[in-house]
Amino acid sequence: MRVALFVTCINDTLYPRTGQAVVTLLERLGVEVDFPGAQSCCGQPQFNTGYRHAAEPLVRRFDRAFRDYAYVVTPSGSCAAMVRDNYPRIGAKAAAEGRGRELADAAARAVPKTYELTEFLVDVLKVTDVGAYYPHNVTYHPTCHGLRVLGLGDRPRRLLEHVRGLELRELPGAEECCGFGGTFAVKNPAVSAAMGADKVRAVARTGASAVCTVDNSCLMHIGGTLARQGSRVRPVHIAEILAATEDGARGDAVAGTAGGAEGSVR
Repeated sequence: MRVALFVTCINDTLYPRTGQAVVTLLERLGVEVDFPGAQSCCGQPQFNTGYRHAAEPLVRRFDRAFRDYAYVVTPSGSCAAMVRDNYPRIGAKAAAEGRGRELADAAARAVPKTYELTEFLVDVLKVTDVGAYYPHNVTYHPTCHGLRVLGLGDRPRRLLEHVRGLELRELPGAEECCGFGGTFAVKNPAVSAAMGADKVRAVARTGASAVCTVDNSCLMHIGGTLARQGSRVRPVHIAEILAATEDGARGDAVAGTAGGAEGSVR
């Protein structure tokens, strides 16, 4: 099987090891991974801020970059949700404005092939045990886009439960937003910071050494709050946990890579 990796802006710019972990993981499972160099932003910041027309060229670019692939896999629930939920809206609006079907057709091609990583593993590859080893206590925060838009359900948890050495600890108020919300954090910084503080208190109550999600954008917010409080809890993307193996090919080097916190979890 051959897939395209849609790495997303935040991973490409700030957390490249997450993209590397996706490649390591998928190749271990026998998947051939390509990285189309023409890919760019999905348009989520523009669309969420109200600049729908500014997002339209990025819909076209996504379509061109990934048109030759049957599967597009991304380690980002929010960017997958942008493609699956908002590209059709953009296309429908353009058609309603009398500007043709180009964007609607691009959306129709993109939506069925775009998968968040845990969806792809569970729904397409039909695996929950990916051969991972991560000997740490971990709590999982279900991000808003993954939970409410994509409907990831228990897919991430099922994958984590099969990781050898990992003890999964329940997060109080898990379904509450961490407060990032993309441009929400910029427009409403005080509310965003308060929500982040609430989330971090909940993480601390678990006694876990690491907190993971399917979105590095949320981990950046959680990790930044943890770092400012001097916490030793490390934020880590689920892809990096699933890529870790007992032979140390990835090992503890993957821990603590989000939110500016490097190093191994204790």
